[in-house]
Amino acid sequence: TRPTEVHRTANLAELVCSNSLRSDKLDNAVGLLKEEMRRLDSLVMRVADEVRVPAGAALAVDRERFAARITEEVTRHPLIEVVRREVTELPAGDRSTAPAIVATGPLTSDTLAAQIAALVGEASLYFYDAVSPIVLAETLDFDRVFRASRWGRGRPQRATPSATEGAPDGTLQEAVRDEVTEEDGDYLNCPFDEAGYRRFYEALMAAERAPLHDFEEGRFFEGCLPIEVMASRGPDTLRFGPMKPVGLEDPRTGRRPYAVVQLRQDDLAADHYSLVGFQTQLKWGEQARVFRLIPGLEHAEFVRFGLVHRNTYINAPRVLQDTWQVRSRPGLLFAGQVSGVEGYVESAASGLLAGITAAGLVKGRAVAAPPPTTALGALAHYVSHADPRHYQPTNITFGIMEPLESPDRRLRRDRKARNEAISARALADLERWKVTR
Repeated sequence: TRPTEVHRTANLAELVCSNSLRSDKLDNAVGLLKEEMRRLDSLVMRVADEVRVPAGAALAVDRERFAARITEEVTRHPLIEVVRREVTELPAGDRSTAPAIVATGPLTSDTLAAQIAALVGEASLYFYDAVSPIVLAETLDFDRVFRASRWGRGRPQRATPSATEGAPDGTLQEAVRDEVTEEDGDYLNCPFDEAGYRRFYEALMAAERAPLHDFEEGRFFEGCLPIEVMASRGPDTLRFGPMKPVGLEDPRTGRRPYAVVQLRQDDLAADHYSLVGFQTQLKWGEQARVFRLIPGLEHAEFVRFGLVHRNTYINAPRVLQDTWQVRSRPGLLFAGQVSGVEGYVESAASGLLAGITAAGLVKGRAVAAPPPTTALGALAHYVSHADPRHYQPTNITFGIMEPLESPDRRLRRDRKARNEAISARALADLERWKVTR
């Protein structure tokens, strides 16, 4: 196989950007999408639930176990043959041949990208994505870091019990994990005062960035901007974005920090933590210098530095049906990030529907997407019907789903209740669609 610049293993489903699959609650659209996938027997969701790690209301996974379990399930399946070689051409075929799914994202090779461009008639559709750094837990200063979740979920407290002081190597983190209960919160928090935040901001803005290719325009996906790009929009942008201190209280001071960096557990052993929202284009040496200005990270060891990579995607409304079939070649389907969606869950959902469609084609059945009242159906409808002149990959949101018909006054005023009602309708409609497919 040919490796990419960001993948580190030969496992399938390696998560390179974050270990979070975002919200797992039904008042959030991506939480609804995950529940729909569970009800369609998604392997991705089954494994994600199996290897989840604490992340508050979100579903986050141990990324190494996640990829290993997906690889194990796929390779041992009696009807699947895994061939490890680079694919440089799209499969040839006509209506008489078996369907094929192209799921090459997020880093399609140049050779195959040229083949895709020739098929869809678009030569340069791409955007840049960025990856957050990961630090080694035992190198954090737990006298400065506290454990809590935002929005008052959990009791903030010092992360390290004093009983572990002077303990032999390897016992500190075990003691921390044993003491933490559900009400402690699922994130580690690095609190800034105003002066420290200003020093950090100035260093971030002055840091040197890794260059992009000369011939490529730096078009970043708005939902995954590098931290330095967000910071360039103003000195307080980060304080109202990934570094917002809302709902947090520093147990050392009893007050809300001026700003905060949250660390999310990255593996089941709690050995690695990722910097939430800190995807970056900075050079590696600059990352070490700047990010060690974060309280608690002064001596942090970086397991992985952040980086930027190019994601190739097609202009889906020009190319795809809502079943993820190519309009001009119904036996060819696209799935994953290359199909014009954004996010792990959305990419897996598109693959799930593409697989259901392909199975229907093989069996000679009529194929159809779920209704647009479902999250999966709404995503499929958006991808195939959005304005192709200004298309950008999208996450699932309630905004692209059909609104409730004549909601009562309570639902019009209560967004959470309204979203839960949309989710209830979606799951009922999904069950009816399952019967007909």
